[in-house]
This record gives sequence, structure tokens and C-alpha cells, in this order.
Amino acid sequence: MNAYLKNLNRIEILETLACTGRCRHCSEGDHAGYTAHLDGEAAARAVSEIAGAYTIESLMIFGGEPLLYPRDVCRILKAGREAGIAKREIITNGYFSRAGERIREVCEALAESGLGEILLSVDAFHQETIPVEPVLLFAACAMRAGIRTRLSPAWLVREQDDNPYNVRTREILAAFTAIGTGMAQGNVIWPEGNAKLYLAEYFEEGKKYRNPYEDDPRDLRAVSIEPDGTLLSGNIYQESAPLILERYRP
Repeated sequence: MNAYLKNLNRIEILETLACTGRCRHCSEGDHAGYTAHLDGEAAARAVSEIAGAYTIESLMIFGGEPLLYPRDVCRILKAGREAGIAKREIITNGYFSRAGERIREVCEALAESGLGEILLSVDAFHQETIPVEPVLLFAACAMRAGIRTRLSPAWLVREQDDNPYNVRTREILAAFTAIGTGMAQGNVIWPEGNAKLYLAEYFEEGKKYRNPYEDDPRDLRAVSIEPDGTLLSGNIYQESAPLILERYRP
């Protein structure tokens, strides 16, 4: 086993950078024009291979908006369940359709595929461009299908701050908790991508901010597969995931 991956326990799937939102806080920047997405079969194979070589405890699928491609997401989730990965989650803004029947179908498919939890991105930033009604319906349908659903808002400066964005976020969250949606920790925005451009006034000039999701490259706990199949210095469309992981060097 690669010594730099001795503590690897999590696989992250970046299904697509295409998104239904245009959020001013997004660390990925402008999502306009993206159409590429990760093939579900290829990703499922990689998940199975990695879980066969390492003790993987967590599988996370996110984007962009991953539910623009629900069949691929479901195939990946099934692979995670079959590989014995206990924690299977997605992060979604909940907006991929306005049609109630389509929303219900996708929620039922996610439940059947073994999804354990939805982290739902709702806050002042997402709801600037995403209507709240279909997202509320999505949350209700997901819970009805038996999927644990929790809110994961983005907070500006800190959760306790009473800036206009956080005040609006609390108002939006109340509409979801009223239907029984749970609360997750959420995250605090850092100056990267759109946030650096549009929210600069809220960050201290000259202060060094650290991406809270960065791993120590000499002790990776998580590996990420990108929409084009990139995994570390390789590509799952061209070679097996364990071979890519074995040759990893920081």
C-alpha cells in the first residue's frame, strides 16, 4: 500500500461542474458553459477498485449540480453500497427540475440506489438564482423516500455574524426546518473563486485564508475523481484507479 495513502478512507466524486445556480460565493467561480460530466460506469468501477484496495468509509458525490445526471449518480451510489462503504452522501442544491413527478422519481431512485444522506445547499447565495419552491419539494420527497436530509448552508464571516447574507440565510432555513429538514454544520465561505471577486469587502486584506477542505499531501485522507476522469496524476478512463493511487507521490 502507498505510504502516503495509508489513512485514505474517503472517495469524492465531482460529477460535473455544470450547475443550475450562479452563486456569488462559489469557490469554483463561474460555471457557465460546462457540459462535461463523469460517466457513471467508469466512476462506479473506480469506486469498487479503490474500496477493494483501501478501507473506504465515506463516498461523497457533489458538483456543480450532480443531480443534473441522476443515472450516473445512482450507478456510483450502488457501487458504493456493493463495496460496503457505510457513509454514502451527496451535496446538492436540490434544483434540477421544476416538475414534481420528476423530482419524486429522482428521490425514489436515489433511495433505491443506497443514498444515505443528502446535504442540501440552501442559503442567501443559492436562493439569489434558485427558486425555493422546487427545492422545498425536493427536500420533502427525499425525506418521504427515507433519505436523511440536512441543510448545509454557507455562512459569511462566521455563522454568528449578522451581516445581511446571514440574516437572509436564517430566514430561508426556517422554511425548510418547518417541514422537518435537519441541520448540518454547513461551511464558512473563504476567498476563492467568485467569493474573492464579489465578497471581497467581507475578508481581511492581507490575511491568509486556508481552504478547509485541503488535505496534507503526504497523508491523504480523501481522493477526488473529476468530471473528466482525472484522479491525482492519472485518469480512470485510461487505467485502473489502484495503479494511479499506487504511483502517487506528493
